[in-house]
Amino acid sequence: MPSALRLILLILAVAPLVYYLLSIYCVVGYFRAQRKEKPRRPQATPPASILKPVRGMDLEAYENFASYCRLDYPEYEMVFAVADPDDPAIPVIKKLQRDFPDRVIRLVTNVPHLGANRKTNNLCQLVREAKYDLVVMADSDVRVESDYLQDVAAPFEDPKVGAVTAFRRIVGGANLAVYLDQLECADSAASGLVARRLEGKMQFAFGWTMATTKKHLTEIGGWEAMVDYHSDDFELGNRIARHGYRVELMRRPVWVVSPRETLDEFLKHELRWSIGLRNVRPVAYVGMIFTHGLPWAMVGALAAPSRHIAMAYLLAYLVLRLGMAWTAGVRGLGDTTMAERLWLLPLRDALNFAIWTAGLFLDKIVWRGLVYRVRKGRLVPEADVMQQTRPHRVADIDQPEFSYHGE
Repeated sequence: MPSALRLILLILAVAPLVYYLLSIYCVVGYFRAQRKEKPRRPQATPPASILKPVRGMDLEAYENFASYCRLDYPEYEMVFAVADPDDPAIPVIKKLQRDFPDRVIRLVTNVPHLGANRKTNNLCQLVREAKYDLVVMADSDVRVESDYLQDVAAPFEDPKVGAVTAFRRIVGGANLAVYLDQLECADSAASGLVARRLEGKMQFAFGWTMATTKKHLTEIGGWEAMVDYHSDDFELGNRIARHGYRVELMRRPVWVVSPRETLDEFLKHELRWSIGLRNVRPVAYVGMIFTHGLPWAMVGALAAPSRHIAMAYLLAYLVLRLGMAWTAGVRGLGDTTMAERLWLLPLRDALNFAIWTAGLFLDKIVWRGLVYRVRKGRLVPEADVMQQTRPHRVADIDQPEFSYHGE
């Protein structure tokens, strides 16, 4: 190998190690500052509308929904939207109404079709139906603790805050897909905090909790302006940030009940997210190549002029990668069971790199039996682009009938 090429490869192979160090720095700094602060309780507790777009049945859906009925908060309502009048979630919601008669629980079924994203269609109707200005939207696989709404409301005491979101932790399930998803929680938190540090603020939200106000939604055109977009959570946070408001994180992550997917279903989920991310942040997506430590460690080892240097690259990858995952997941998110899964990190990284690579080239998805192409963040039905003759590879990522998990 030419010495110049060897040197270039060795230098590039250091980039993921720098990223791991930066991640640890950002994670430690964020959670250390958070722990030094006393838990914030809002001086004012504005009434809130919890909005639940639902389609089909999530695992342990009743318990997920019931956790919102046990919140320690003076005034709030729950509003569910179901587009299909025969949706299997309807009996569960009606049972919830019977079991918690003191809670305001409403069900909306007249959801007009406004755009390609079914979840966002539901959110449009939910915001119209919501009684209160503070609206809290969460995926139906999320299970919360009693002080959830207090944590959501506290940041809004600052008028510069336009949205509140949260990291996640996985609960339930005991298979390989669940363990890999558990590790993804740590990676998501770390990458989110790095982006927050480099960009000076958060410019996105996470779908497991998105809170804002009707006022802020009106300023960005409402959900109606986002009905054709693939990544509704990114669009909401990004548009609010572009209007000069801050996107803040909740004090604690929320719990997400694992759907107990097969490995194949999990990988399809991940691929769809990658295709969506490439479309909304194309430059950042390409730059992610320098966050994939495993392939670069192998490149560094192969290009190394000696066995000792090769071993140094591999050892540095393992130590820093383990350090980042432990710091973000176990220490930061407080998921102590993640420590038992850290040995899966090389497998997780190999799959991540394969999914990232596939996401560079694929733009066609099959989503709940419908075929779309993702173009500049938008979902374009296949029927609208049939006249094009350019061949496309297909990422078949149809999912089992869960209610908007991760959508």
